[in-house]
Amino acid sequence: MNITWLGHSHFQLQFPTGEVLITDPWIEENPAYPKGYKIQRVDAIAISHGHFDHTGDLIPLAKQFEPKVVAIFEVASHFATKGVKNTIGMNKGGTVDLGFAKLTMTHAIHSAAIKDGDRMLYGGEAAGYVITGKDGRKMYFAGDTDVFSDMSLIADLYQPELAFLPIGDHFTMGPHEAAYAARLLKVKTVIPMHYGTFPVLTGRPEDLAAKVKDDGIRIWPLDKGKSVTW
Repeated sequence: MNITWLGHSHFQLQFPTGEVLITDPWIEENPAYPKGYKIQRVDAIAISHGHFDHTGDLIPLAKQFEPKVVAIFEVASHFATKGVKNTIGMNKGGTVDLGFAKLTMTHAIHSAAIKDGDRMLYGGEAAGYVITGKDGRKMYFAGDTDVFSDMSLIADLYQPELAFLPIGDHFTMGPHEAAYAARLLKVKTVIPMHYGTFPVLTGRPEDLAAKVKDDGIRIWPLDKGKSVTW
């Protein structure tokens, strides 16, 4: 599959059969979004939680491509009232079969309000996803979270090979906590995310790499807008 980082927690995952899954879309106000990059196809969108930096461009992408939109029930219900079609509200422990991949919603530790104009609305809880391809390989997209002990259950239940982990610190875990998370998850590879977008997000991939250098875990920082094959 092809993986493209579009800054922050926004990824484009293109599966071998051509379908594209987008995570946490944020383009227009995202200072880390690669300039000039054009999204050509979206078959599904997975939302980890309702904060603006994870849903900022959900509505325009949903209107343009009419993908399936997967989110925790409260977030899916909110965006359905904003004209987003094909919403799939779910909750932790549940699995949605998209045809080309399955999404299993997992726990995350983070706040989850939805900004609606000048109001902050209840947005359920933050979540992550285990993404299972048709070939059986599994990825774990953590969303915004701190490390939590039940990441060991994610390892036991799903055995993901690859994890997308936030490392920026301040609003999520930093490299110290992410290193512990990687060990709990028993993953082979970590793609860092949610760092460098703002000055306050100080965690860096090299800091994480230094902390897991003796654990046999590969830290794979991506260049924004450049696809890699996994």
